[in-house]
Amino acid sequence: MESDRAQEIIDAITMTNVKYHGFPVYLKEINEENDTALVFPLDEMDHEQEVDLNGLFEEGP
Repeated sequence: MESDRAQEIIDAITMTNVKYHGFPVYLKEINEENDTALVFPLDEMDHEQEVDLNGLFEEGP
């Protein structure tokens, strides 16, 4: 996922379905210098992790 699109999803009022290697995640913030994002799985909201933007995919229309 491009960092610009990831930031649009974070800033959006509505929630967008995003998956990291098939697992639904919530995007919290973007680190453009490292091309990473701080995310947490929707089923483990206290488990934040930094992941590569290339592993994130937007799902749905």
